[in-house]
Amino acid sequence: MTGHYPNTRLRRTRATAWSRALHRETILTPADLIWPLFVTAGTGVEEPIATLPGVSRWSVDGIVARAKEAVDLGIPVIALFPNTPRELRSDDGGEAHNPDNLMCQAIRAIKDACGNSIGVLTDVALDPYTSHGQDGLVDEAGYVVNDDTVAALVDQAVNQANAGADIIAPSDMMDGRIHAIRRALELHGHANVQIMSYAAKYASAFYGPFRDAVGSGGLLKGDKKTYQMDPANGDEALREVAMDIAEGADSVMVKPGLAYLDIIYRVKQRFDVPVFAYQVSGEYAMIEAAQAAGIGDRDALLMEKLMAFKRAGCSGILTYHAPHAARLLAG
Repeated sequence: MTGHYPNTRLRRTRATAWSRALHRETILTPADLIWPLFVTAGTGVEEPIATLPGVSRWSVDGIVARAKEAVDLGIPVIALFPNTPRELRSDDGGEAHNPDNLMCQAIRAIKDACGNSIGVLTDVALDPYTSHGQDGLVDEAGYVVNDDTVAALVDQAVNQANAGADIIAPSDMMDGRIHAIRRALELHGHANVQIMSYAAKYASAFYGPFRDAVGSGGLLKGDKKTYQMDPANGDEALREVAMDIAEGADSVMVKPGLAYLDIIYRVKQRFDVPVFAYQVSGEYAMIEAAQAAGIGDRDALLMEKLMAFKRAGCSGILTYHAPHAARLLAG
């Protein structure tokens, strides 16, 4: 159905703020946000991350304070990533299975302090624990092996669920890991623990600051192109998502976000499942760099990007800007 000027003036409904609000098609609220946080060792520790201006690593007590802040801001979930000390990293990432590692300490402390007033999402991958910086176990040629890695990821996921994690988020991109983790969670009495799969995670140039944050950047040997997706591929992403849903994922993620809005849209249209985007560290850093250089307004850039994720079909967005965005949305 089309209209004709002047009977139809599309600017008519844009003329006032109240009318723009009334006709707005996409709504963004703090409940759409997930706040990624970095855990480090010690007590009373805050370590600013140079490549992520405004973001810090926090010791467990600081993470608990951030969780309480998230509750107050209406942010429903925080996502945890550990910065494992180098002396605890190994070729096999064995610290991932320690029930008293940084991740498990933080989960328990948050649940003790906040109960079910906030959800805790935990990363499942070995790169924060390996001495070589890869997401899995490597053979003598340096190739990340699939099935042995999946077995390690299963143990890691159960360890986190035992500590109280609400959402297990495998970010490793190994084949078959969703089915294996879902089966293990069921067997260990964690039927209500969700799985948010990093279903379409690309081998992206936007991850650099994150690797600094978890301490794996300087350790990484080689690249991750044998398991993370080729940025040129879109149809393959749909195959990855289809497999993960069939294997038991409750929701799926596309990572990075902004450069892959087409993938988010296609996934939502094809599968009509909860889809999340990760506004990754490089995307965050670019907004901060634009603000610092005086070539862009942080608030305007941030809110436009977050709205783009929602408009493309996202149920929610992981963003380091979550507390700032929540305050903006609260006025």
